Amino acid sequence: MSITIKNISKRFGSFTALDHVNLTVPGGGLLALLGPSGSGKTTLLRVIAGLETADDGVILYEDEEVTHRSARERNVGFVFQHYALFRHMSVFENVAFALRVRGWKQAQVRERVDELLRLVRLDSFEKRRPSQLSGGQRQRVALARALAAQPRVLLLDEPFGALDAKVRQELRQWLRVLHREIHCTTVLVTHDQEEAFEVADRVVVMNHGRIEQAGSPREVFERPASAFVMDFLGHVNVFQGRVQNGRAFLGGAVVPCPDYPHDESRSTDVYVRPHELDIDHVSDSPASLAATVLHVHPAGAVARVHLLAEENEAALHVELSPERCEELQLRSGDRVYVAPRRARVFVPDYSI
Repeated sequence: MSITIKNISKRFGSFTALDHVNLTVPGGGLLALLGPSGSGKTTLLRVIAGLETADDGVILYEDEEVTHRSARERNVGFVFQHYALFRHMSVFENVAFALRVRGWKQAQVRERVDELLRLVRLDSFEKRRPSQLSGGQRQRVALARALAAQPRVLLLDEPFGALDAKVRQELRQWLRVLHREIHCTTVLVTHDQEEAFEVADRVVVMNHGRIEQAGSPREVFERPASAFVMDFLGHVNVFQGRVQNGRAFLGGAVVPCPDYPHDESRSTDVYVRPHELDIDHVSDSPASLAATVLHVHPAGAVARVHLLAEENEAALHVELSPERCEELQLRSGDRVYVAPRRARVFVPDYSI
């Protein structure tokens, strides 16, 4: 079942949490709302759920308007960051609770709870209390409970935020598999871009109550629509420069900028991700910038090199393959040249 959000606005006093938001969540898809704190993503999720009422706009579940219906009437499953399990109840009773309040018969409750506990791989834990479970197991119980009444929509608000990194990684992979099995329209709120890109079919980046960009994870990462999206999606090197006649000038370096062919020179920022920069001991490109090596951290799948640009003393971060780092034999204090393989230029009214 698809969700359509039309021109939704929500204000809390003088603060505008959502500013004329329009969005479609494809039926059966898993969409991630991504953005910094205060961007409006949790408010949007709560409006979709019926836990908040929009000041303006319309919400449709498929072709049915639900704008003024309660969360109970909308039949949504909601999972919070801190589990919200009943401590005095067993795992079985926590999952069964939503079914009992809806008047399901005991045999139906037993069948449905057994099915869900198998689905979340906790069928041998039904008699345990939440205090006897790990954080990851508690969150799986919370997911099973949210799915118990066969909701039309599953809404997840930072579900893995309280867990350590290793457990978060495991649960992200598990959630992706679970979603393929249940095929329930799902909206996930997170501020963790890695999490959003790993589990979601579509990613929506929000900022100040508006949608900056929506698309597949690949589209958003490879073709960020704005400087905000580019900067938010991880570490980037930002070079101050100017654009003119299809080129961007970064001090003495020049990189192509074909989407700005104009004669007028304009100030701009050029964004380059760490893995899109090359290092060499000699300058063999007009885009090369002289820099001094400050530190080399060779551990892990990539070698991280920290440098200081000579021209403006800007800090630069470069990621190299271990083989390339070994080949260069970089040492602190070395004078090297850095050149971007790919650069993104954002100018008002123009972008590449």
